[in-house]
Amino acid sequence: MKSRINKCIKSSVESYTRVLQDDVLQENIQKIVTESIAAFRGDKKMLLCGNGGSASDAQHIAAELSGRFYADRPPLYAEALHVNSSYMTAVANDYGYEATYARMVEAAGRNGDVLIGISTSGNSPNVVRAMQKAKELGMLTVGFTGENGGKMKEICDVMICVPSDDTPRIQEAHILIGHIICQLIEEEMFPNA
Repeated sequence: MKSRINKCIKSSVESYTRVLQDDVLQENIQKIVTESIAAFRGDKKMLLCGNGGSASDAQHIAAELSGRFYADRPPLYAEALHVNSSYMTAVANDYGYEATYARMVEAAGRNGDVLIGISTSGNSPNVVRAMQKAKELGMLTVGFTGENGGKMKEICDVMICVPSDDTPRIQEAHILIGHIICQLIEEEMFPNA
């Protein structure tokens, strides 16, 4: 069993190494940080969405921004779109699951806001539809996916395509990148906190 544990850890380290060596991915992280700071300073918000583990990542990143990361500082308006279970189940029942996030983006999203959609395949229909709606509204659309980007690659303004096709490794990299984004936003916006 120890050899299998080591194999899992080595696989994760290899994935992180590919992220470390990917200049385009790092430039896109920087762009997300810069654009998000501009949005927050302009009294805009960040919305996030995903399914399953990606929904957990969306909620985690939103909590780091709206709560705190390292510093005791004012909260930033960041919200995961799936946290209202009554809304999610009502819309899924009445309009279909694919409409869940797009409908909430239509209700809450405004020109200049940021939408981060997380999907390891880049093809989750409800996330793709949310991105399409966000584009219509003039929001900055950011996709977190695996290496090929799926359908989101054609829609999003900025892509984080983790160089892997292994779902657990992609998810691990997504939360690492989410943490980097939260840390840099906090450090840039609240340097004295």
